Parts: sequence; structure tokens; C-alpha cells
Amino acid sequence: MKLESKIPEGPLAEKWARHKFALKLVNPANKRKYDIIVVGTGLAGASAAASLAELGYNVKAFCYQDSPRRAHSIAAQGGINAAKNYQNDGDSVFRLFYDTIKGGDYRAREGNVHRLAEVSVNIIDQCVAQGVPFAREYGGVLANRSFGGAQVSRTFYARGQTGQQLLLGAYSALSRQVSNGKVKLYTRTEMLDLVVEGGKARGIVVRNLVTGKIESHSGHAVLLCTGGYGNVFYLSTNAMGCNVTAAWRAHKKGALFGNPCFTQIHPTCIPVSGHYQSKLTLMSESLRNDGRVWVPKTVEDAEKIRKGQLKPTDLPEDKRDYFLERRYPSFGNLVPRDVASRNAKNMCDEGRGVSKTGLAVYLDFADAIKRDGHKTIEAKYGNLFEMYEKITGENPYETPMMIYPAVHYTMGGLWVDYNLMTTVPGLYALGEANFSDHGANRLGASALMQGLADGYFVIPYTIGDYLATIGPADKIPVDAPAFKEAEKKIQDQIKQLLSIKGDRPVDDLHKELGHIMWEYCGMARSAEGLKIAKQKIQALRNEFWSNAKVLGDAEEMNQALEQAGRVADFIELGELMVDDALHRNESCGGHFREEYQTPDGEALRDDEHFAYVAAWEYQGEGKPEILNKEPLVFENVKLTQRSYK
Repeated sequence: MKLESKIPEGPLAEKWARHKFALKLVNPANKRKYDIIVVGTGLAGASAAASLAELGYNVKAFCYQDSPRRAHSIAAQGGINAAKNYQNDGDSVFRLFYDTIKGGDYRAREGNVHRLAEVSVNIIDQCVAQGVPFAREYGGVLANRSFGGAQVSRTFYARGQTGQQLLLGAYSALSRQVSNGKVKLYTRTEMLDLVVEGGKARGIVVRNLVTGKIESHSGHAVLLCTGGYGNVFYLSTNAMGCNVTAAWRAHKKGALFGNPCFTQIHPTCIPVSGHYQSKLTLMSESLRNDGRVWVPKTVEDAEKIRKGQLKPTDLPEDKRDYFLERRYPSFGNLVPRDVASRNAKNMCDEGRGVSKTGLAVYLDFADAIKRDGHKTIEAKYGNLFEMYEKITGENPYETPMMIYPAVHYTMGGLWVDYNLMTTVPGLYALGEANFSDHGANRLGASALMQGLADGYFVIPYTIGDYLATIGPADKIPVDAPAFKEAEKKIQDQIKQLLSIKGDRPVDDLHKELGHIMWEYCGMARSAEGLKIAKQKIQALRNEFWSNAKVLGDAEEMNQALEQAGRVADFIELGELMVDDALHRNESCGGHFREEYQTPDGEALRDDEHFAYVAAWEYQGEGKPEILNKEPLVFENVKLTQRSYK
């Protein structure tokens, strides 16, 4: 398949402006003749649904939660990036563009990333106008702090609740359109299939999670704003309901999947405490502004701490290794997430981990509290400190936090062009559901930026280009054969899941999948380990379909059935992630192949052979997927070995 990225011609800084002018338009009177389906109501989905309805389109918005306010965007903590340069510290649109390209280890499109940096400045104005309570300096101007991979302060924040406040802003805009009758909201409803007819996306098939009823919805275009697939690892910082089903079912209908192995491991998470855990808790990257990361210099001191014979506060400065500051003096504790995570893992591998399991390092605020005072630190991070104390029982004002890397974000996703359209005409993917803006590693505070950029400032322009081409009459009814065929397929799969009647709980199967993925396709990968993982996943897939225990009936509230469908998709996705990681014989960003590293342990890219987007094409049940390549062209940045020293 030939991939048309549709990146506009012309100078980088003019591409988006020129493209907007070249796009076809739908006049205001005609907009009300089009029906648009939006799946997911997080930042990308809520902002897109609200914006499109404001323009006059008829929108149906779907979420599996009982309210859009429960979308996982609410869990984002530390902030949102924008190139406002309020600090006058050297920031600019181009610097944000450059930091993002470099942070993603040169595996993202220049055109998309520059557009993201451009519209970032508008996002903040939009959110302030909505009443989002960003932190402010004493004089009233909006405050900024730093995040990893940048030497400027460009991150706007609302304590440690930025995602919540931004989502409430988008939710208020969405609610206004629901009240106006332009958005029809379907809660507790899960998308289970994409309907494609005549080569175009025509609508979706959903299941009512309360009644179990299967229903179809038709539209002129479908927008998937369904988040990432980090829960393929079972333990992650994602909400337990986060899943890949909507995107994966669309993939099976012709939407290519881009860079599935590009997974982000976040360095500052509360460490695993036992096998009984179902998820992990994030500690915001913003904490690395004031917290210093360290471990004991010797294995002997680390062992004493693990055994409770020594407190971290008893260890003098000369016996501490502030390893990020030592290895990366220019960026210190604010190196990008993949770099910080690998270094924390290396310290623990050396035997210098500090928790009972040996899998933790310290994040220490003693110096910041001494410098700025308890009240200042509390004003910045109070709710995060409270959350940490509730979970661990330790007071981080008095004892250093313990942190360890965990799966957080997925840079891979459905392949989209510059207009955010997938390889299925009429099907778009926004936010974390697409692959487009972050390359092999996402900089902190850029997820919220991308979700709102796609929803507020990109899709309202680009969707018109497609709709103007097809016309209002190009829509099929829900009783058309394509819909009936999709409904039957879903009903057959549900019957198959309920008929297995095995002995093994689905959650246990999911946990095993997560262990395989973390062990062999997590922070470090090797060809040997990935081959083992593929065999194990294939065996697990057979075990799932022969021995899964799925209780209950189809037409009722049945969370076991919901989970079974999602885990079945995760198993298939896991195998594709392994294939993607195995074919990419290089290290870049979050994809770290042990065979490909510099002498000092950094990721070693192979730009000659792997400077492309890997876009995988589904071929049918049990058949290997076909790899399609979109070459990445760099005209404005120089491909160099990434360095934060």
C-alpha cells in the first residue's frame, strides 16, 4: 500500500497556513446536513465533538464510562506545553518543534510536529477563556515550569491536576452542545466494530454496556479518540478500562497500525508492591523540577536500606549518587522519560535499588524544601504528595519518595496522514489513538497538547476537506447489508467468548500477557527475547480461546464479557508489537534493543535503514501482517546522536 502523508509543500513554518487555505470547505448551511461520529470523550474527543458541533455539524459522541468526565485524560497531572515564552528564557515555536523532534529520537514527521508547536500557543488562550484555573505568578501572569527534554520553562499547569481541569473545560464546551441539541451523547456504550462499505468508513457497531444490546450508528465520518494501548502490559498507569479494542477493530477493517512497539515507560511511578496489583500510580514528571533522583553509591548501603537497617535520611551526601545529574549535567533530572527510565533500571540492575524488591530509586525534595520552604512546595505539588502518602504510608516531605519506571503512554497508534485521516477514507484518529506527533518517545506535558490541538484546531479544518468531496447524500442507513453483517460478526464473537466455558479467569490471562510484554518487550528488548515472547503469546492465545472463563450472558451488564473481548484484542496486538520490535534493528527512544547501544549505554539509531514509520497492514486471521514504510524526511533538523549531557 502506498502511504500518502499529504504533508504540504513549502517552508516548514508556512505549511499549515498554506494547507488550511488549500482545503475544501463546507459552507455553514451544509454543515448541518452531515453526521459525525466521535468515539471517546477525553481531551481529543470532547474538544473535537464540541468544536464540530459549534461549527454546525450533527455529532454523536460515545464513551464507555458513565460520564465524559471519567475519561482517562482526567488523570494527567503535571501540565501542558505551549511555546508562549512567557519566561523570556529563549523559547519559541521552532524550539518546541526541535525539542519534540529530538525528544522523539528523530522518528516523527517534521510537518506534524511543527503544526503542533504552532497551535500550542492558541490552546492556552482557548483554555483560559474556558476558565481553566492555571497556576499564576504573584503578579497574575500564568506560571510555567520545566519538563523533561527542555531547557526552558514552557509547561502550564494547575497544581498536579492539569488533566482534570482541562477536561472539565472541554466537558463544559461539550455539555453546551449537548444542551443545544447538536451533540447526542451515548454513555456506557462501547464501540466493537467499524463499518466499511464502498471503501469508506460508514459508521460503527456498539454494545450498550448496561443492557448488552448491539446497535449500529451511521455517519459521514468516524473519529476515533480512544486513547492508547498501554494496558497490553496489564500493569500501567492507565485506568483499568483503557483498551485498544476500537482502534484494533478498525485496524482489522483496513486502518494501518503505525509503530506499535513505540511504548513510553514513565520514570516516576510508585513501585510495584505485590502481585495483587491491578494498576500503577503515576507521580508527575513535574516533580523532577524540584526533586533530585538518587541511589546509594554502594550496594552495601542499598542492602542496608532494603533491610530497614538504614534510613535514606541517614545517608550523607558523599554516599549518594545523583546519577542523572552526574551523567547528564546539562539537563540533570529533567532528561527525557526514556533516558531517565533506562538509567533508573540500570541502577537497580546494579543492586542499588532501595525498595524491599530492589526496584526503586529515590526522588528527594529535602533540598527544595530547605531552599523554598514547605509552603511553596505544598502549593506546587500538595495533592501529589497527599496521593503518595495515602498509597505508601510515607510522608514525602520528611522521607524521599520511592519511584520506579512503569508503562505510561503509547506513541504508536493508527497511521494517519497530515489531515489525521487513517488509510480508511472517512476514518480519523486523534490524540493518543494515532501515531503522528511524538516519534519514538513523547516529551512530558505534550500528550494534553496533542489531544487538544487535534480536537480544537486541526480536525475542524481537515474534516471539511473530505466531507466536501463526498457530499451529504453519501451516507448509508443502519439497515444496510454492511451494518447487518458487522452486527452478526460481533454477535458471533460474543457467543464464541461465552461458549468457551474454561477454567482460567480472563484477568489471569491478561496478567500473563502483561508479564510477557514487560519481560521481553518492555524497557529493554533483544532479538532472542522477542522471539521467545512471540512463541509465548501464540501459546497464550490458544489458551485464551480454549480455556478462558467468561461468565454471564450476552444481553445484560457483563463486565467479564467486556474484559474478555478487550483481552482478546490485547493478545493480538501484543504479537504485532513484538513483530514490530523484532524487525526494527536499532534503538530509538522508548524502543531499546540491547544489541544496538552506544558504548555509554545510550540508544543507537540506524538512520540509513530505519528512518521510517512502520505501518502494519492486517491480512486476516492467523496471517502475518504486511509492513508498509513511510520514509521520514528531515529538511529542517540535522539527524544526530541524541545527547542530553
